[in-house]
Amino acid sequence: MTPAAAPRRLPIVLRNRAFGAVWVAQILTQGAGRMFQVGVVWWLVGHAVGADGERGLASGAFLAVSTLPAVALAPLVATVIARCPRRTVLGSAAAVAGLVAAATAGWTCAASPPTVVAYGAALLLAGCQALFDPCLTTSVPELVDDADIEAATGFELATQSLAGLAGGLLGPLVVDAWDLTGIVSGCAGAYLAAAVLVSVTRFPRAAVVADDADPADGAPARRTLRRILADHRYIRRVLLCFTAANVFTTAVYVVMPLYTRSVLHAHGATVAALEAGLGVGTLLGSFTGARLPGAATTVGAACLALMAAALGMPGLIAGQTAAVAALTVAGWCVGAIGVRFVALFQRMVPAEDKPGFFAMMQALLGATFPLSSLVFGALGDQLSPRALCVLQAVGLLPVAVVLWWSGRRIDAPSESDGAAEAVPAGSAEAATGAVPLGEAR
Repeated sequence: MTPAAAPRRLPIVLRNRAFGAVWVAQILTQGAGRMFQVGVVWWLVGHAVGADGERGLASGAFLAVSTLPAVALAPLVATVIARCPRRTVLGSAAAVAGLVAAATAGWTCAASPPTVVAYGAALLLAGCQALFDPCLTTSVPELVDDADIEAATGFELATQSLAGLAGGLLGPLVVDAWDLTGIVSGCAGAYLAAAVLVSVTRFPRAAVVADDADPADGAPARRTLRRILADHRYIRRVLLCFTAANVFTTAVYVVMPLYTRSVLHAHGATVAALEAGLGVGTLLGSFTGARLPGAATTVGAACLALMAAALGMPGLIAGQTAAVAALTVAGWCVGAIGVRFVALFQRMVPAEDKPGFFAMMQALLGATFPLSSLVFGALGDQLSPRALCVLQAVGLLPVAVVLWWSGRRIDAPSESDGAAEAVPAGSAEAATGAVPLGEAR
């Protein structure tokens, strides 16, 4: 007699209402943040700054401002997440962001604002997002059972790509249709809706996780961020390599609008198409990267080399089709690299260290973004966008070599140091981790 097949389980977002609600809030906040960034950059390049203005420096400075809070506020973010209930932190961050966007929308409706208003709003919204994102990652064990952590992390990471795709696609189109007012009004609605969703959601495992995180009598105190990295050589090497790579990968957010304006002589719809190619590629990489055979450092180095070739292609072959195809490949590399790490970090890092670790990871990976934005923005006023594409490719190749070579030199993996190399490429742990390489937060 053939045994009955086991019933298929619903996706985690459907069978766990609490996680589903927070997941929707994540889509709304990260989509709004991405739409604001891409939309305002196109507003600066295509509308606000004249033909004789320094478009590259203006957009680069804006993106730098948008990422400074994640770096500067990392110690404060870690402290707030560790001491305050996760639901309170998430709801408050989304609510404050919504009020900031609503106030900016009111200003733009009353009068045409100076560009400094966009920079100020970006700084405040980025501060809220710098608190929301690591808190969301830290709160996953409070929303789902231990057996569902991989599935929940997979949805969380795929949502980052999905929200980035939707926001990047809508941003330039909304600016062309409704100017700056349309962008900030849409962001206000999304942030406030997310705040309402989080505020009415109960975190079912919050008490259990809090009990596990409280040290017992005589247990060691929470470790410093430096100590966490010192105890995990593998994590440290990977993060340092990806931090160096971010100098060149995140420059794409400055180069794309300049390339559209100066090389393709196109409008917001073309920027949206380029953003869509990058987002679709990242999403595909998030779902297929776990199937790549080989150690994590080998796969990462190969993907960085492929990404270098993809980012350099628009510099050699000018055209919208070639640019969209190249960015799709580059996005796939980002997703394929990313899919190996965060769920693994969830298990490698002790619960009491997670708030500090994820805040530190976001700060470390984001620290190069202001530098990258300013440098490539300033270079964009001196060099052609095609030359910037080639510069990105040339910069990534040495990082790929270093990552590959560091993987060869890692000693035999142990539980605390080389566990990532010991995880098989197709296992659940390998299938759902991610390092946010190349993402603007």
